[in-house]
Amino acid sequence: MKKPQSKETFRKVQDARPSGGLSMLGRDSLHPYSGEIFWEVRDAATGELQSSGRRKNVVTLDASILVARLMKSPPVANISEPKYGVFALAVGTGDVGWDPMNPPVATNTQRSLYNELARKQLASSSFITAAGTVSGIPTHVVAFSTTFTEAEAVGPLVEMGLLGGDVDSNMAVRNPILPPNGIYDPTVDVVGKDCLVNYLTFPVINKPPTSTLSWTWRLTFSILLWIMTGNVWSWSGQSTATPTSSPDVAMSVSLSIQCHTGGTSTVPKQSA
Repeated sequence: MKKPQSKETFRKVQDARPSGGLSMLGRDSLHPYSGEIFWEVRDAATGELQSSGRRKNVVTLDASILVARLMKSPPVANISEPKYGVFALAVGTGDVGWDPMNPPVATNTQRSLYNELARKQLASSSFITAAGTVSGIPTHVVAFSTTFTEAEAVGPLVEMGLLGGDVDSNMAVRNPILPPNGIYDPTVDVVGKDCLVNYLTFPVINKPPTSTLSWTWRLTFSILLWIMTGNVWSWSGQSTATPTSSPDVAMSVSLSIQCHTGGTSTVPKQSA
């Protein structure tokens, strides 16, 4: 059976989810979130567990720019490209007018926190095995952890995100990309700015000055790559989807990097 061909031009990303990679793979073939976050609030004096949770988050569109910049860096240090992939964790109290028990769902167009309360350098980062244990060799899963002490991040927390790129190692210095959200503008120069890699909103966590708050953020990078050799399309990765648009690199953490071979992209022919 003959399948029609079509062409589509690049479109500015305005939706909360990248359309290219997910439409190619089928929206059910990739989870709409990009990692897992675990947290614990404990009494600083007794160590008693007061609350805990586990949620999934989204990878931002700016993360794709950070990945591209890190890939561009040559073997010799290049001062024009970032020093960090992920460096710190920021938490905040959200935008004015939010319902703290039901804040808006996070979208990948987020570029900074609405109302950052505190940020802290990550205390540790580790590669993780398939069994969930720390690995002695590089893997495709990375876990980041840090803890806010009694005096840190005190207040009603409803948003958080991982920061990297050109973020300053002095946590008192902030260079957010503004506005925090809206129609995504890829022409903004991110050099010298904090790069918000991941973002999450959640029902309020009220952190008192007598408790500690520990976070572990786990990211999984599972690459799925469509390759065109001549007129033949093939894939490598973990999917059984059939391509319906341009070749993409899509990560299971919902970070889709579109790879187009020109100003337009052609849907490959499919066999009968």
